[in-house]
Amino acid sequence: MKLILVIDKFNTAIGKLAGWTILILTLAISYEVFSRYALRAPTEWAFDVSYILYGTLFMLAGPYALARNAHVRGDFLYREWSPRTQARLDLALYILFFFPGIIALAWAGYKFAAFSWMIGEHSSNSPNGPPLYHFKSLIPIAGALMTLQGLAEVARCVICLRTGEWPPRLHDVEETEKLILEQAAQSASDAGRTV
Repeated sequence: MKLILVIDKFNTAIGKLAGWTILILTLAISYEVFSRYALRAPTEWAFDVSYILYGTLFMLAGPYALARNAHVRGDFLYREWSPRTQARLDLALYILFFFPGIIALAWAGYKFAAFSWMIGEHSSNSPNGPPLYHFKSLIPIAGALMTLQGLAEVARCVICLRTGEWPPRLHDVEETEKLILEQAAQSASDAGRTV
């Protein structure tokens, strides 16, 4: 159980660190818009910076979202099931789909990044041509982090199958629907007291 939370903390920390790229991205794009339209002098680097930073954010947000149980799912049936039934389904889906897909991503990403390092790949989208190989290395790294978090999720499923309860997460994400229902119940309770 302790190891699961350590993995959660690790991926959460990386996700929060990667989240700062959105600030840099916002500043860079804002500067580009100002420079292009107000100064009539567009930058040569803004396009490359935007897709590199967005790609970084996208790749490192996956393990964070998995650690926080924040990936989107169609759970209109799932949420009505018992925790053990949920764990059975999750475990089957991790084994059948998640691990094969993520391992394929990590393997293909490794080959993609290795080739990029071998040729010293630079962007051909702008005159500056910034190096891309170090950013392409994030693909297998993100695959490894997703695999690690996936193992933690499988351990959660096994614990739930044994105990009938989901083990705790770091600051579980609350469903919006649940929060709305709680607020409505509180409002109804408050209205009943004032009558």
